[in-house]
Amino acid sequence: MSYSRDFEGRSALVTGGGRGIGLACARMLAERGARVAILGDDADVLSGAAAQACADSLDIIPIPADVRQEKEVASAVSAVVAHFGTIRILINNAAIQPYGTVDATSPSTWDSVMSVNLRGAYLASHFVVPHMRASGGGAIVNIASVQGIATQNRVAAYSTSKGGLLALTRAMAVDHASDGIRVNAVCPGCIDAPMTRMSAAETAAPGGEEALLESWGRSQPLGRMGRPEEVAEVVAFLASDRASFCTGAEFRVDGGLLAKLGVVLPE
Repeated sequence: MSYSRDFEGRSALVTGGGRGIGLACARMLAERGARVAILGDDADVLSGAAAQACADSLDIIPIPADVRQEKEVASAVSAVVAHFGTIRILINNAAIQPYGTVDATSPSTWDSVMSVNLRGAYLASHFVVPHMRASGGGAIVNIASVQGIATQNRVAAYSTSKGGLLALTRAMAVDHASDGIRVNAVCPGCIDAPMTRMSAAETAAPGGEEALLESWGRSQPLGRMGRPEEVAEVVAFLASDRASFCTGAEFRVDGGLLAKLGVVLPE
């Protein structure tokens, strides 16, 4: 079966779409026929990603906006609808991941994580859902994390935000099924993306970033980090008609990480 034109005639909005998993999702949707808008707060990153997409004959436009700001998200959604006519696919990907326990995380950092990771998904969905409803339905995919299900140490705010995003996914799926809108979540494990590399740079000894990344990859049963494109494949499936009976679910793309118990038996 060919998936090459799954999204012919459809338009998509990807938040945090300038790099990493978001950009991989945007490019895959565009490669399969969608017209795509990428949203983010770094205009230079967005412009560079869109310029490369144009060079590759992909229909991707940049929309600078801060997902934490209601007016900016509202204006961004209006701009996408004005450009494409409607929005049939929404990928809520924008996220940040500072480290810290609850006592070490400042209230301002906590609020910032919730604003980007959870409020951002709410705001984008809040403004996109009416357009989807008016156009007969659509698909929303929230990029959560395995850390919304289980957690490592020192990610109190991040894991809380991703757990909240999974709850929001279920609520939206139930609320909007009658509108023809399917809502699912993808839970990546350790993916070789900018956020992961930033985390390694923050926590590794000087010069030890690559060794730390390799050790993180080895912690997954498949023995390596995932690639953004591997997450994008699952996102594209969920956004397509091939997933027509999937809603309110969470899909792990974690190399088997959460399937593995920490107890290791001797050989």
